[in-house]
Amino acid sequence: MPFRFIHSADLHLGRRFGNLPEEVRGRLVEARHQIIATLARVARSHGAEHILVAGDIFDTETPTDPVWRQAVAAMGADPGLQWWLIPGNHDSLAAESLWSRFRHHAPANVRLIHDPAPIRIAPGAVLLPAPLPRRHPGRDLTAWMPGCDTDPRQFRIGLAHGAVRDFSEGGSTADGIIPPDRAETARLDYLALGDWHGQVRIGPRCWYSGTPERDAFRHDGQGACLAVTLTDPGAPPMIEVVPTGTFVWTDMELPLVPGQPADGSLLAQVPVENRRNHLFRIRASGRATLAEQAALAHAAEGIAPEFCHLGLDLTGLATEFAVADLDDIDRAGALRLAADALRRAAEDEDRDSQARRVSAAALNRLYGYLCEVGK
Repeated sequence: MPFRFIHSADLHLGRRFGNLPEEVRGRLVEARHQIIATLARVARSHGAEHILVAGDIFDTETPTDPVWRQAVAAMGADPGLQWWLIPGNHDSLAAESLWSRFRHHAPANVRLIHDPAPIRIAPGAVLLPAPLPRRHPGRDLTAWMPGCDTDPRQFRIGLAHGAVRDFSEGGSTADGIIPPDRAETARLDYLALGDWHGQVRIGPRCWYSGTPERDAFRHDGQGACLAVTLTDPGAPPMIEVVPTGTFVWTDMELPLVPGQPADGSLLAQVPVENRRNHLFRIRASGRATLAEQAALAHAAEGIAPEFCHLGLDLTGLATEFAVADLDDIDRAGALRLAADALRRAAEDEDRDSQARRVSAAALNRLYGYLCEVGK
Protein backbone atom coordinates (compact mmCIF):
# COMPACT_ATOMS: atom_id res chain seq x y z
CA MET A 1 0.00 0.00 0.00
CA PRO A 2 1.30 3.52 -0.74
CA PHE A 3 2.38 5.52 2.30
CA ARG A 4 1.65 9.26 2.29
CA PHE A 5 2.94 11.90 4.67
CA ILE A 6 3.61 15.64 4.91
CA HIS A 7 7.19 16.87 5.25
CA SER A 8 7.68 20.25 6.92
CA ALA A 9 10.36 21.94 9.03
CA ASP A 10 11.48 25.20 10.61
CA LEU A 11 8.16 26.43 11.97
CA HIS A 12 10.06 28.79 14.31
CA LEU A 13 7.00 29.42 16.44
CA GLY A 14 7.51 32.47 18.64
CA ARG A 15 9.77 34.39 16.22
CA ARG A 16 9.50 38.10 17.05
CA PHE A 17 10.53 39.81 13.76
CA GLY A 18 12.08 42.68 15.69
CA ASN A 19 13.49 44.34 12.55
CA LEU A 20 10.01 45.11 11.18
CA PRO A 21 7.32 47.63 12.25
CA GLU A 22 5.11 46.61 15.15
CA GLU A 23 1.90 46.23 13.13
CA VAL A 24 3.72 43.94 10.68
CA ARG A 25 5.28 41.85 13.45
CA GLY A 26 1.89 41.00 14.92
CA ARG A 27 0.56 39.68 11.62
CA LEU A 28 3.66 37.58 10.96
CA VAL A 29 3.68 36.06 14.44
CA GLU A 30 0.04 35.03 14.13
CA ALA A 31 0.60 33.55 10.66
CA ARG A 32 3.35 31.32 12.06
CA HIS A 33 0.99 29.91 14.67
CA GLN A 34 -1.79 29.35 12.14
CA ILE A 35 0.58 27.26 10.01
CA ILE A 36 -0.06 24.26 12.28
CA ALA A 37 -3.73 24.21 11.29
CA THR A 38 -2.72 24.74 7.66
CA LEU A 39 -0.40 21.72 7.69
CA ALA A 40 -3.21 19.67 9.21
CA ARG A 41 -5.58 20.73 6.41
CA VAL A 42 -2.96 19.84 3.79
CA ALA A 43 -2.51 16.41 5.35
CA ARG A 44 -6.23 15.70 5.32
CA SER A 45 -6.67 16.94 1.76
CA HIS A 46 -3.82 14.69 0.54
CA GLY A 47 -4.94 11.59 2.39
CA ALA A 48 -1.94 11.68 4.73
CA GLU A 49 -2.20 10.68 8.39
CA HIS A 50 1.38 11.62 9.33
CA ILE A 51 3.15 14.99 9.51
CA LEU A 52 6.95 14.91 9.88
CA VAL A 53 8.58 18.11 11.18
CA ALA A 54 12.36 18.16 10.68
CA GLY A 55 13.40 20.42 13.54
CA ASP A 56 13.09 23.98 14.82
CA ILE A 57 9.50 23.80 15.93
CA PHE A 58 10.25 26.81 18.15
CA ASP A 59 12.46 29.81 17.45
CA THR A 60 14.26 29.59 20.79
CA GLU A 61 14.82 27.12 23.62
CA THR A 62 12.70 29.34 25.86
CA PRO A 63 9.41 30.10 24.08
CA THR A 64 6.71 31.66 26.23
CA ASP A 65 4.09 29.39 27.75
CA PRO A 66 1.34 30.58 25.36
CA VAL A 67 3.55 29.81 22.34
CA TRP A 68 4.28 26.17 23.16
CA ARG A 69 0.97 25.42 24.88
CA GLN A 70 -1.02 26.75 21.92
CA ALA A 71 1.20 24.73 19.56
CA VAL A 72 0.47 21.54 21.51
CA ALA A 73 -3.26 22.30 21.47
CA ALA A 74 -3.26 22.99 17.72
CA MET A 75 -1.43 19.75 16.92
CA GLY A 76 -3.77 17.79 19.14
CA ALA A 77 -6.92 19.26 17.61
CA ASP A 78 -7.24 16.32 15.18
CA PRO A 79 -6.39 13.03 16.92
CA GLY A 80 -6.45 11.28 13.54
CA LEU A 81 -3.24 13.02 12.48
CA GLN A 82 0.11 11.86 13.85
CA TRP A 83 2.80 14.51 14.38
CA TRP A 84 6.43 13.31 14.48
CA LEU A 85 8.78 16.03 15.76
CA ILE A 86 12.54 16.29 16.20
CA PRO A 87 14.28 19.28 17.83
CA GLY A 88 16.60 21.41 15.70
CA ASN A 89 19.48 23.74 16.47
CA HIS A 90 17.13 26.49 17.72
CA ASP A 91 15.26 24.22 20.16
CA SER A 92 17.61 21.29 20.77
CA LEU A 93 17.12 18.60 23.40
CA ALA A 94 19.39 20.66 25.66
CA ALA A 95 16.23 22.68 26.39
CA GLU A 96 15.21 20.10 28.99
CA SER A 97 12.69 22.33 30.74
CA LEU A 98 10.83 23.09 27.50
CA TRP A 99 10.65 19.51 26.28
CA SER A 100 9.74 17.96 29.62
CA ARG A 101 6.76 20.31 29.87
CA PHE A 102 5.94 19.72 26.20
CA ARG A 103 5.90 15.94 26.66
CA HIS A 104 3.75 16.27 29.76
CA HIS A 105 1.04 18.22 27.90
CA ALA A 106 1.32 16.58 24.46
CA PRO A 107 -1.59 14.34 23.46
CA ALA A 108 -1.01 10.82 22.15
CA ASN A 109 -0.89 11.94 18.50
CA VAL A 110 2.04 14.33 19.08
CA ARG A 111 5.38 12.52 19.38
CA LEU A 112 8.58 14.31 20.35
CA ILE A 113 11.50 12.08 19.32
CA HIS A 114 14.57 12.21 21.56
CA ASP A 115 16.49 9.05 20.62
CA PRO A 116 18.25 8.16 17.33
CA ALA A 117 16.59 4.78 16.95
CA PRO A 118 14.16 3.29 14.42
CA ILE A 119 10.45 3.84 15.09
CA ARG A 120 7.63 1.94 13.40
CA ILE A 121 5.24 4.79 12.67
CA ALA A 122 2.76 2.82 10.57
CA PRO A 123 2.38 -0.69 9.16
CA GLY A 124 5.18 -1.03 6.62
CA ALA A 125 6.90 2.29 7.49
CA VAL A 126 9.92 2.86 9.76
CA LEU A 127 11.23 6.29 10.75
CA LEU A 128 14.97 6.81 11.30
CA PRO A 129 15.24 10.11 13.24
CA ALA A 130 18.25 12.27 14.09
CA PRO A 131 17.19 14.69 16.87
CA LEU A 132 19.73 17.33 17.88
CA PRO A 133 21.03 16.76 21.43
CA ARG A 134 22.44 20.30 21.53
CA ARG A 135 22.70 23.35 19.28
CA HIS A 136 26.09 22.39 17.81
CA PRO A 137 26.40 18.59 17.94
CA GLY A 138 29.73 18.67 16.08
CA ARG A 139 29.08 15.45 14.16
CA ASP A 140 26.84 14.02 11.47
CA LEU A 141 23.79 12.79 13.36
CA THR A 142 22.65 10.67 10.41
CA ALA A 143 25.83 8.55 10.46
CA TRP A 144 24.05 5.71 12.28
CA MET A 145 21.40 5.24 9.61
CA PRO A 146 23.41 3.12 7.08
CA GLY A 147 24.14 0.53 9.76
CA CYS A 148 20.54 0.25 10.92
CA ASP A 149 18.85 -2.84 9.48
CA THR A 150 15.09 -2.94 8.98
CA ASP A 151 12.70 -5.26 7.20
CA PRO A 152 13.40 -4.75 3.46
CA ARG A 153 9.66 -4.86 2.85
CA GLN A 154 9.21 -1.70 4.91
CA PHE A 155 9.67 1.92 3.86
CA ARG A 156 12.72 3.60 5.43
CA ILE A 157 12.23 7.33 6.09
CA GLY A 158 14.99 9.53 7.51
CA LEU A 159 14.24 12.70 9.51
CA ALA A 160 17.11 15.11 10.24
CA HIS A 161 18.01 18.75 10.77
CA GLY A 162 21.29 20.22 9.57
CA ALA A 163 23.48 21.34 6.73
CA VAL A 164 24.15 19.49 3.50
CA ARG A 165 27.24 20.63 1.56
CA ASP A 166 28.11 24.12 2.81
CA PHE A 167 24.86 25.88 3.57
CA SER A 168 22.80 26.08 6.73
CA GLU A 169 20.49 28.38 8.68
CA GLY A 170 21.28 29.35 12.23
CA GLY A 171 24.67 27.99 13.05
CA SER A 172 25.26 24.45 11.77
CA THR A 173 28.98 23.72 11.56
CA ALA A 174 31.14 21.89 9.06
CA ASP A 175 31.68 19.07 11.57
CA GLY A 176 27.98 18.23 11.38
CA ILE A 177 27.44 18.33 7.62
CA ILE A 178 25.10 15.62 6.33
CA PRO A 179 26.46 13.85 3.22
CA PRO A 180 24.34 14.70 0.17
CA ASP A 181 24.11 11.00 -0.68
CA ARG A 182 22.89 9.95 2.76
CA ALA A 183 19.53 8.78 1.36
CA GLU A 184 21.38 6.36 -0.92
CA THR A 185 24.01 5.15 1.55
CA ALA A 186 21.36 4.55 4.23
CA ARG A 187 18.98 2.86 1.76
CA LEU A 188 16.30 5.44 2.58
CA ASP A 189 13.17 5.75 0.52
CA TYR A 190 13.10 9.40 1.56
CA LEU A 191 15.20 11.73 3.72
CA ALA A 192 13.24 14.68 5.17
CA LEU A 193 15.56 17.55 6.06
CA GLY A 194 15.18 20.79 7.95
CA ASP A 195 17.45 23.82 8.61
CA TRP A 196 17.50 25.53 5.20
CA HIS A 197 14.45 27.81 5.01
CA GLY A 198 14.18 27.66 1.23
CA GLN A 199 12.87 24.59 -0.53
CA VAL A 200 15.74 22.57 -2.05
CA ARG A 201 15.87 19.21 -3.83
CA ILE A 202 19.15 17.55 -2.85
CA GLY A 203 18.36 14.39 -4.81
CA PRO A 204 15.40 12.29 -5.90
CA ARG A 205 15.02 10.93 -2.35
CA CYS A 206 16.21 13.92 -0.30
CA TRP A 207 14.62 17.35 0.12
CA TYR A 208 14.63 20.39 2.35
CA SER A 209 10.96 21.26 2.68
CA GLY A 210 11.71 24.87 3.58
CA THR A 211 9.75 26.79 6.17
CA PRO A 212 5.97 26.68 5.64
CA GLU A 213 5.74 30.42 6.30
CA ARG A 214 8.64 32.43 4.90
CA ASP A 215 10.33 34.69 7.43
CA ALA A 216 12.98 36.76 5.63
CA PHE A 217 13.95 38.22 2.26
CA ARG A 218 16.73 35.65 1.96
CA HIS A 219 14.20 33.25 0.45
CA ASP A 220 11.79 34.82 -2.02
CA GLY A 221 8.25 33.66 -2.48
CA GLN A 222 5.65 31.90 -0.39
CA GLY A 223 6.14 29.17 2.20
CA ALA A 224 5.26 25.59 1.29
CA CYS A 225 5.45 22.00 2.49
CA LEU A 226 5.95 18.72 0.66
CA ALA A 227 3.35 15.99 0.23
CA VAL A 228 5.31 12.76 -0.17
CA THR A 229 3.97 9.44 -1.47
CA LEU A 230 5.99 6.24 -1.25
CA THR A 231 4.68 3.49 -3.54
CA ASP A 232 7.13 0.59 -3.13
CA PRO A 233 10.29 0.15 -1.04
CA GLY A 234 13.19 1.23 -3.23
CA ALA A 235 11.02 3.06 -5.77
CA PRO A 236 11.50 6.84 -6.22
CA PRO A 237 9.12 8.91 -4.07
CA MET A 238 6.40 11.09 -5.56
CA ILE A 239 6.79 14.70 -4.36
CA GLU A 240 4.18 17.45 -4.55
CA VAL A 241 4.98 21.01 -3.49
CA VAL A 242 1.98 22.43 -1.60
CA PRO A 243 1.85 26.22 -0.89
CA THR A 244 1.06 26.94 2.74
CA GLY A 245 2.25 30.47 3.48
CA THR A 246 0.01 33.49 3.93
CA PHE A 247 2.71 35.99 3.10
CA VAL A 248 4.85 36.46 0.00
CA TRP A 249 8.38 37.87 0.39
CA THR A 250 10.12 39.54 -2.56
CA ASP A 251 13.64 40.95 -2.71
CA MET A 252 13.93 42.90 -5.97
CA GLU A 253 16.91 44.67 -7.47
CA LEU A 254 16.05 47.82 -9.39
CA PRO A 255 18.95 48.80 -11.71
CA LEU A 256 18.86 52.44 -12.79
CA VAL A 257 20.73 54.75 -15.16
CA PRO A 258 20.53 58.56 -15.34
CA GLY A 259 17.69 59.74 -17.55
CA GLN A 260 15.57 56.69 -16.75
CA PRO A 261 12.29 57.46 -14.95
CA ALA A 262 13.13 55.73 -11.67
CA ASP A 263 9.61 56.04 -10.28
CA GLY A 264 8.13 54.54 -13.44
CA SER A 265 10.58 51.63 -13.30
CA LEU A 266 9.49 50.88 -9.77
CA LEU A 267 5.75 51.03 -10.46
CA ALA A 268 6.15 48.81 -13.52
CA GLN A 269 7.70 45.99 -11.45
CA VAL A 270 5.77 45.89 -8.20
CA PRO A 271 2.97 43.30 -8.01
CA VAL A 272 -0.62 44.37 -8.45
CA GLU A 273 -2.42 41.54 -6.61
CA ASN A 274 -2.28 40.45 -2.96
CA ARG A 275 -0.39 43.55 -1.85
CA ARG A 276 -1.74 43.37 1.69
CA ASN A 277 0.06 40.05 2.24
CA HIS A 278 3.22 41.00 0.35
CA LEU A 279 6.53 42.04 1.93
CA PHE A 280 8.66 43.81 -0.63
CA ARG A 281 12.26 45.03 -0.49
CA ILE A 282 13.53 47.15 -3.39
CA ARG A 283 17.32 47.45 -3.69
CA ALA A 284 18.10 50.25 -6.10
CA SER A 285 21.45 50.02 -7.91
CA GLY A 286 23.30 51.87 -10.66
CA ARG A 287 23.18 55.67 -10.84
CA ALA A 288 20.45 58.30 -10.65
CA THR A 289 20.25 62.05 -10.23
CA LEU A 290 18.98 63.73 -7.07
CA ALA A 291 15.68 64.47 -8.78
CA GLU A 292 15.31 60.87 -9.96
CA GLN A 293 16.09 59.53 -6.51
CA ALA A 294 13.57 61.87 -4.93
CA ALA A 295 10.92 60.73 -7.43
CA LEU A 296 11.73 57.10 -6.65
CA ALA A 297 11.42 57.66 -2.89
CA HIS A 298 8.14 59.52 -3.39
CA ALA A 299 6.72 56.70 -5.53
CA ALA A 300 7.73 54.07 -2.96
CA GLU A 301 6.21 56.11 -0.15
CA GLY A 302 2.99 56.50 -2.13
CA ILE A 303 2.37 52.76 -2.58
CA ALA A 304 3.88 51.48 0.68
CA PRO A 305 0.60 51.59 2.67
CA GLU A 306 -0.93 49.10 0.21
CA PHE A 307 1.64 46.43 1.17
CA CYS A 308 2.17 44.50 4.35
CA HIS A 309 5.64 46.02 4.23
CA LEU A 310 7.62 47.85 1.56
CA GLY A 311 11.19 48.98 2.07
CA LEU A 312 13.39 50.98 -0.29
CA ASP A 313 17.15 50.44 0.02
CA LEU A 314 19.22 53.14 -1.70
CA THR A 315 22.63 52.15 -0.31
CA GLY A 316 23.65 50.53 -3.60
CA LEU A 317 22.57 53.50 -5.75
CA ALA A 318 25.24 56.03 -6.74
CA THR A 319 24.33 59.67 -7.27
CA GLU A 320 24.74 61.37 -10.62
CA PHE A 321 25.26 65.03 -9.77
CA ALA A 322 23.57 67.50 -12.10
CA VAL A 323 23.84 71.28 -11.93
CA ALA A 324 20.07 71.56 -12.29
CA ASP A 325 19.58 69.49 -9.14
CA LEU A 326 21.92 71.71 -7.15
CA ASP A 327 20.13 74.78 -8.52
CA ASP A 328 16.89 73.30 -7.21
CA ILE A 329 18.40 73.37 -3.73
CA ASP A 330 19.59 76.97 -4.04
CA ARG A 331 21.42 79.04 -6.60
CA ALA A 332 23.49 80.85 -3.95
CA GLY A 333 23.69 81.29 -0.21
CA ALA A 334 24.25 78.92 2.66
CA LEU A 335 22.20 76.02 1.30
CA ARG A 336 24.07 76.07 -2.00
CA LEU A 337 27.40 76.20 -0.16
CA ALA A 338 26.35 73.19 1.90
CA ALA A 339 25.16 71.31 -1.20
CA ASP A 340 28.41 72.01 -3.05
CA ALA A 341 30.45 70.85 -0.04
CA LEU A 342 28.50 67.61 0.17
CA ARG A 343 28.87 67.04 -3.56
CA ARG A 344 32.64 67.52 -3.38
CA ALA A 345 32.85 65.15 -0.42
CA ALA A 346 30.78 62.55 -2.26
CA GLU A 347 33.05 62.75 -5.33
CA ASP A 348 36.36 62.88 -3.44
CA GLU A 349 38.15 59.64 -4.36
CA ASP A 350 40.68 60.21 -1.56
CA ARG A 351 37.92 59.40 0.93
CA ASP A 352 36.76 55.83 1.55
CA SER A 353 33.64 54.60 -0.19
CA GLN A 354 31.53 54.54 2.98
CA ALA A 355 32.29 58.19 3.74
CA ARG A 356 31.43 59.16 0.15
CA ARG A 357 28.11 57.30 0.41
CA VAL A 358 27.29 59.13 3.65
CA SER A 359 27.91 62.48 1.98
CA ALA A 360 25.78 61.54 -1.04
CA ALA A 361 23.00 60.34 1.26
CA ALA A 362 23.10 63.60 3.19
CA LEU A 363 22.81 65.54 -0.06
CA ASN A 364 19.87 63.38 -1.08
CA ARG A 365 18.15 64.07 2.24
CA LEU A 366 18.73 67.78 1.85
CA TYR A 367 17.30 67.71 -1.67
CA GLY A 368 14.30 65.65 -0.61
CA TYR A 369 13.56 67.87 2.38
CA LEU A 370 13.67 71.04 0.34
CA CYS A 371 11.43 69.47 -2.31
CA GLU A 372 8.89 68.65 0.39
CA VAL A 373 9.09 72.18 1.79
CA GLY A 374 8.66 73.60 -1.69
CA LYS A 375 5.40 71.68 -2.14
